[in-house]
Amino acid sequence: MFEDAELGHAIDKATYDARIPALRSELLDTQFALKDQRTFPVVLLVGGVEGGGRGETVNVLTSWLDPRHVEVNGMGDASDEELERPRMWRFWRSLPPKGKIGIFFGSWYTGPILEASLSKGRSRWPKLEQRIDEIVRFERMLSEEGALVLKFWFHLSKAAQRRRIKELKKDPLTRWRVTGIDEDYFKKYDRFRDVSEHTLRHTSNALAPWLVVEGVDRRYRELFVAEELLRAVKTRLASPKAARPTPARPSDAPEVDGKRTLLTELDLTKKLVKNKYEKELEKWQGHLALLTRHKRFRDHSVVVVFEGNDAAGKGGTIRRVTGAVDARVVRVVPIAAPTDEEKAHPYLWRFWRQLPRAGHITIFDRSWYGRVLVERVEGFCSPYDWERAYGEINDFEEEMVSHGTVVAKFWLAISKDEQLRRFKEREQVAFKTFKITEEDWRNRKKWDAYSDAVCDMVGRTSSAKAPWTMVEANDKYHARVKVLKTLCERIENGLR
Repeated sequence: MFEDAELGHAIDKATYDARIPALRSELLDTQFALKDQRTFPVVLLVGGVEGGGRGETVNVLTSWLDPRHVEVNGMGDASDEELERPRMWRFWRSLPPKGKIGIFFGSWYTGPILEASLSKGRSRWPKLEQRIDEIVRFERMLSEEGALVLKFWFHLSKAAQRRRIKELKKDPLTRWRVTGIDEDYFKKYDRFRDVSEHTLRHTSNALAPWLVVEGVDRRYRELFVAEELLRAVKTRLASPKAARPTPARPSDAPEVDGKRTLLTELDLTKKLVKNKYEKELEKWQGHLALLTRHKRFRDHSVVVVFEGNDAAGKGGTIRRVTGAVDARVVRVVPIAAPTDEEKAHPYLWRFWRQLPRAGHITIFDRSWYGRVLVERVEGFCSPYDWERAYGEINDFEEEMVSHGTVVAKFWLAISKDEQLRRFKEREQVAFKTFKITEEDWRNRKKWDAYSDAVCDMVGRTSSAKAPWTMVEANDKYHARVKVLKTLCERIENGLR
């Protein structure tokens, strides 16, 4: 892959100066068309060897564009805040909205490549392969969400890099540019090149290809990057959105003999009498409080997801959880219809940015599962989009769990008759009328469709590390205690 980049490309000053005015004008026109259409974002990754001209090229490119609509992310070492979240969090939250260009100077490739290059022995390869697989799935998700992903790798041959270091060190005015890190990386050039080439080969595809830029000549690399960016954006602007295939209906809904399902098998008659409930509530709230004060809890975070039928008692259950925990370490995120800002980003973006730091708990009242529930049933997204969401959600939760986040997911289930009783009660009790809306009655008419969606969801997104807990919620006392007890068990397992 890199051999093709060592061709000695160079552009003379006269040619460069002649091409720049028209190129800059066309770049700006295309950038404004991108801004006006607001149909997709551009995610531009810049990587490569030290001295390959990455920084200089980014500086020139941004000077040719309108800086108001370009976001440059210089991804150096992770901050303490970033280290307390999953490793992709710092990139997730920095993704550009539709209509803008986001440049990542240092990206999700930097860590895996450097770690594998600086490690010794064969043990680095399996971990690198795992990270490559994660990156490919992440970039596929970005592309499926509409992002135009462009990746530029700035390459220098070993001889060219050696010459650059010598020339810089020879001049007192440029000697400061050569750091100990530069020289150390040069000593490991062969290993770095092997790891980089392997990574690029396995992550370059039609949706997110790598373009290798020969870094020796400044004018050549600047024109190459600018012209490739221009070509890619113009092509996308001129192309209508490709038609999405219609997937077959999922075949793995957990059904038995065509009638019994995961939901019908729940024993909704389970209940607790009040005096026993009060004792159990005190017991498990106290246990939860002690767990959150444990010294090891400071190294973990907790994400709690509440989904369920309308009027299943999510709000009351959430209050029993938060009532047991120091208010400074817990936060409830209620999920409603996405805002315009959230619609301009990938679907999961509004959830990514809400993840808790170490020692904290975030409770989602409704969650990312809306895509495979309400959006699926109500037709707010295409079958193709909610079908692919299962894999994207599993990847998201796997990223959280691998970082040390405890993920607890609860589905609160009630019967159709119990829901009707609660709806009528809400209409009749003055301080509960705000809880019932026309939308609740509309959703009730689609009870069977929602039940099918729930069965598919649980069957396809429940794993050993992030399992679903089905909560029999006809009796609120039983539901609250089961949630508290299960949450304590999940946190205890995470702290071991």
